[in-house]
Amino acid sequence: MAAVKHCGEVIRIQGQSVFVRMTVNSACSACHAKGVCGASEQTDKIVEVETAEASSFVVGDSVEVALMQRNMGSKSVFLAYVAPFFVLTLMLVGAIAVGASEGVAVLAALAGVAAWYVVLYLTRDKLKNRIKFIIIKQTK
Repeated sequence: MAAVKHCGEVIRIQGQSVFVRMTVNSACSACHAKGVCGASEQTDKIVEVETAEASSFVVGDSVEVALMQRNMGSKSVFLAYVAPFFVLTLMLVGAIAVGASEGVAVLAALAGVAAWYVVLYLTRDKLKNRIKFIIIKQTK
């Protein structure tokens, strides 16, 4: 079933969607030297979870959110990080190979990455159907 679970709090319910705020810690947040390092990071993420049981949740509920299948995490990482890296690299090398200056090559590479994220944004509804979350109410 689900692989990695993250705890969060319900902040909004809209139709069949439950919006959950999760505090995500960087990998080094557990390090004993994080107080002097400055590299540790903690951010809030908002996740929208579509569920038929949305009406059973209330704002403030503690919940767990997880990807429905383990391989969905790999797909997400590929789409958000790996593919844009390859787009950046290919655009940079390609622009330099056709004789563009370094500045123009960098701008072309950045434009390629921006185009990639625009495509992801435009296909977000299709991706939402392929990458699904489950939500579990925590008991006190």
